Amino acid sequence: MLRMLKAAWILFWAILLTLILFLPIVIAALCGKRGDAAFHGTQIFAWGILKVCGIRLRVRGRENIQPGQRYVILSNHASYFDPPALVLALRLQYRWVIKKELRKVPLFGLALETSRNLFIDRSRGADALESIKRGVAQLPNGTGILIFPEGTRSLDGKLLPFKKGGFVIAKDGQLPILPVTIRGSHQRLPKGHATFTPGEIEIVIHPPVATGDLPLDDLMTDVRNSIASSL
Repeated sequence: MLRMLKAAWILFWAILLTLILFLPIVIAALCGKRGDAAFHGTQIFAWGILKVCGIRLRVRGRENIQPGQRYVILSNHASYFDPPALVLALRLQYRWVIKKELRKVPLFGLALETSRNLFIDRSRGADALESIKRGVAQLPNGTGILIFPEGTRSLDGKLLPFKKGGFVIAKDGQLPILPVTIRGSHQRLPKGHATFTPGEIEIVIHPPVATGDLPLDDLMTDVRNSIASSL
């Protein structure tokens, strides 16, 4: 019974916050050229979701972020709490690279689209990657992108194999990679479970990794080791 009540609780607040913030976020996105105001609306949503679920954030390494720098942000992914935790912890403007299926979610998907997030059709392979590259090139100065290189949530909180897409985007765009580790989110809301456990999530922001002439495989290894070092 407790598990059912917790699942209903988070669903209720997710729907309510979406209904409250949908119109302001869409108006802000349509009126603003950069999409920054709409992004701040998602921060309000994130704060509300974490607050009502009793999630506390602890952040280390913000000094590694250079204001105004555009990054390709790469993070591990084990829980639905990861996106709101990152939105609040990083305190910089970025857009998501999101699977296209989320575009179909009523209201939520439209808010994501009008906020200039980038949708990817993973079935299109190389064509999808080229589309994302074009989208990144059109983002305003100082606005980065965030990608989960595992491609999906981990079932046990351990790192899955990394996909190359985010690294190729960083190298082609000559953008530094900002590795981020999320600790504790798997314990708060594991994949495959509808109930949450209040507690702490820690975000560790690592020093940026310059892409330069570093071979792709070496770059992937460096970033993976950086993320894994704080798990």
